[in-house]
Amino acid sequence: MSRIAIIGGGSIGEALLAGLLRAGKQVKDLVVAERDSRRAKYLAEKYSVLVTTVRDAVDSATYVVVAVKPADVQHVIGDIADTAVKAESNAAEQVFVTVAAGVTTAYYENKLPAGSPVVRVMPNAPMLVGGGVSALAPGRFATAAHLKEVSSLFDAVGGVLTVAESQLDAVTAVSGSGPAYFFLLVEALVDAGVDAGLTRSVATDLVVQTMAGSAAMLLERLDQAAPNGDTAMGLTVDTSAAQLRATVTSPGGTTAAGLRELERGGLRAAVANAVEAAKKRSEQLGITSE
Repeated sequence: MSRIAIIGGGSIGEALLAGLLRAGKQVKDLVVAERDSRRAKYLAEKYSVLVTTVRDAVDSATYVVVAVKPADVQHVIGDIADTAVKAESNAAEQVFVTVAAGVTTAYYENKLPAGSPVVRVMPNAPMLVGGGVSALAPGRFATAAHLKEVSSLFDAVGGVLTVAESQLDAVTAVSGSGPAYFFLLVEALVDAGVDAGLTRSVATDLVVQTMAGSAAMLLERLDQAAPNGDTAMGLTVDTSAAQLRATVTSPGGTTAAGLRELERGGLRAAVANAVEAAKKRSEQLGITSE
């Protein structure tokens, strides 16, 4: 049975751990490396999982998921590489997965044993509740089989798609930062509801349920439009969203009046500028090969 080592027990590491357990992975096939003793104790008690050192976690793992903060990658990569060399001598292939934002596959490939398969993943915050989306990008030595295996891991915490690594800064700007854009829109709509005379609790309930229901409508439309029943993560979303918007917009009605003001206020341009700014910042924060 393949063993999965999660290096880092922070929010992303814990979300993946919880998702894998929900998906039926056995505790004995999971191990976590966490330096913070309080965090380690919490994870061990809550999930009954082995929490140990980086070296011990990597030693017998088939998949090594680096889930530490980008600034901490350089602190753990030495232990990972040293242990990976020993595993290589035992002819046990290891697949390395990084969810650390901005750290390129080339960086890992230069630190790890020659030819090590590396897959870079950009998940997002909703993975904490099993509703995330993760974009996978293969390194030079990652095969289609490796991608399929890693994809199956992240299926446990939401949707999965594959992109070129050069697109991951844009992915970060859209789906990585996207939940914050969404929450800001919720805040603004709740505040507007209060200004219109609703109590804050009523406005909040209305907005949250409206957002959830609208997302469900769009997902259903995408499923219907996808070929062979596969979930459509991309090509039809723009037209489907536009069609649904038209469906709920009566000519000359209240929704049309509200949309006109959003367009007049430059909503589309503001969103485009936000994504571009986040993309540039992601590029600036990147850790590349040495």
